[in-house]
Amino acid sequence: MVNADLTSVKKGFNQDLFLALNPPFPKVKVLQFDGCRKGDTVSLKLDFLVFSQVWASHIIEEEFTDQSWYFVDRGVTLPFFLKSWKHKHLVKKKGIQSLVIDNINYTTGTVLTDLLMLPVLYLQFLYRKPIYRKHFRF
Repeated sequence: MVNADLTSVKKGFNQDLFLALNPPFPKVKVLQFDGCRKGDTVSLKLDFLVFSQVWASHIIEEEFTDQSWYFVDRGVTLPFFLKSWKHKHLVKKKGIQSLVIDNINYTTGTVLTDLLMLPVLYLQFLYRKPIYRKHFRF
């Protein structure tokens, strides 16, 4: 839950927030950030110290109503450890506040590595919660 209305949260989903949401490791360099609208592209270089990987996603859906806003990014160029990625960023109006929800579908190629990746992703998205609250403190 963040202390901002739905429209403010939508406006605040920008490159500054995107960079703030990235954990300390791996280091991230933005190669392209068009935004969060359908047809936009976000491309990153992930620096793992001894090697780097490019991650590019296309925004394939977006919808804004008086009760919610969402956009969906689908990975088109992924790090070697991911075979597919689809991430729905959902923001729901809750009175004068907003609830930010991340719904992720991914595969690494095997059930075992999918299960091993789950706690890593869980911690990465848990890391985002205080950043959202700080960023949207109006």
